[in-house]
Amino acid sequence: MTTLEEAKNKLQEKGFLDVETPKDINYVEEINRLRKEKNAVILAHYYQEDAIQDIADFVGDSLALAQKAATTNADVIVFAGVHFMAETAKILNPTKKVLLPDLKAGCSLADSCPPADFEAFKKQHPNHLVVSYVNTSAEIKALTDIVCTSSNAEKIINSIPKEQPIIFAPDRNLGAWLIKKTGRDMLLWDGACMVHEAFSIDKILNLYAENPGAEIIAHPESEAHLLKVAKYVGSTSGLLNYVKTSKAKTFIVATEVGILHKMRQESPDKILIPAPVEDDSCNCSECFYMKMNTMKKLYLCLKHELPNVDVDPELSKKALVSIERMLELSK
Repeated sequence: MTTLEEAKNKLQEKGFLDVETPKDINYVEEINRLRKEKNAVILAHYYQEDAIQDIADFVGDSLALAQKAATTNADVIVFAGVHFMAETAKILNPTKKVLLPDLKAGCSLADSCPPADFEAFKKQHPNHLVVSYVNTSAEIKALTDIVCTSSNAEKIINSIPKEQPIIFAPDRNLGAWLIKKTGRDMLLWDGACMVHEAFSIDKILNLYAENPGAEIIAHPESEAHLLKVAKYVGSTSGLLNYVKTSKAKTFIVATEVGILHKMRQESPDKILIPAPVEDDSCNCSECFYMKMNTMKKLYLCLKHELPNVDVDPELSKKALVSIERMLELSK
């Protein structure tokens, strides 16, 4: 059996504390006990596994999670999400301990925007103001003027003077949707989320033909041809609210499948169908990275306060400016 010391030594390699827990352990009871003992808060994204959403102090989309992280009184923040989210929480709370159950829980969209390449791109367009999606590394946020999320992106773009040229990064699909919504001619970085690009428009339309009363709803990270046929396009929280308030009974939901758990809790009378993907051999509507966190990893990281997420203080100060601008504009 791996000892705790061995697991700590292999933490960077594995990404999490790989130690056994007692066979009869009740993770819910243990996590609740540790949370009180350590004055910890558990923040979880809607794409986390059901059990983690159910035990979290707060479940939200990227904007709501950033807002919650900015105002928490907890000494320890456990971020059940992906790396850039925990990094954002650390930037907002430099003196607090921020834990991530698995350090390797990354993001394909954030990976599609390497800092050195983006810095070179930005230098080619010195008169442009940079708006970056929150799904980016601290290095990209430090090169950004205003951060945004899918919940507030339209509002933030509209707050910028019309004569000001804009670079929008890293999601080309969200950027193209914003150009359509705002009428702004933005320069787009060529990045994308592998989950939102996996949906099959043909299969979705076939499904719609079989369920003619259904409404197709989609996240704006999806491709343009899907957004064109969607009855509603919106952020994760926007999709939740739409299902709650719509008179329709059936919905074909084109975003990460983890959202269906909260949707079913909030709208038990609605029929929810996950949008099908192109490749039948994979669970491509699941974010592999989001699902790397488990109740066992959550318990171990809270118990041993590892792995923790740190951001270089100088980098953190630079990145904080663009995040605070977003939070100010989102009030």
